Amino acid sequence: MRAVVQRVSSGWVQVEEQPKRSIGAGLVVLIGVGKDDHDSDVRYIADKILNLRIFPDQDGKFDRSVADVAGELLVVSQFTLYGDCRKGRRPSFTNAAAPEVALTLFEKLLDMLKESGIHLITGEFQTMMQVGILNEGPVTVLLDSKKNL
Repeated sequence: MRAVVQRVSSGWVQVEEQPKRSIGAGLVVLIGVGKDDHDSDVRYIADKILNLRIFPDQDGKFDRSVADVAGELLVVSQFTLYGDCRKGRRPSFTNAAAPEVALTLFEKLLDMLKESGIHLITGEFQTMMQVGILNEGPVTVLLDSKKNL
């Protein structure tokens, strides 16, 4: 499982013509599910998202998590994180999980994140969305459960 975690001042997602769903300060997280992912990958990524210390303390050091700063989460599924561009110019997505498998693992991830009590919003799986991100820093971190990143 892969995640792109971005520290934000605000973020939003709009699914088709529905009203925007937005967060204030916190994290926007893009999630890709790989074809070899399992529950252990979900647990790894959930733990990293919830405990990643990328918010500054009073001295400006990265020492606070999203929970420590009472931040919010915007989590969006993005299979293109498994795009492989090594051959040619068109990405191959053969390493991404099949949609039914990806949905199950994505929902498990959302459930684990919700258990933390942190306010969470999400887009809709397998739907065209617009995502707005106001990066803070910018601070962007890549996570990959298979590479222990």
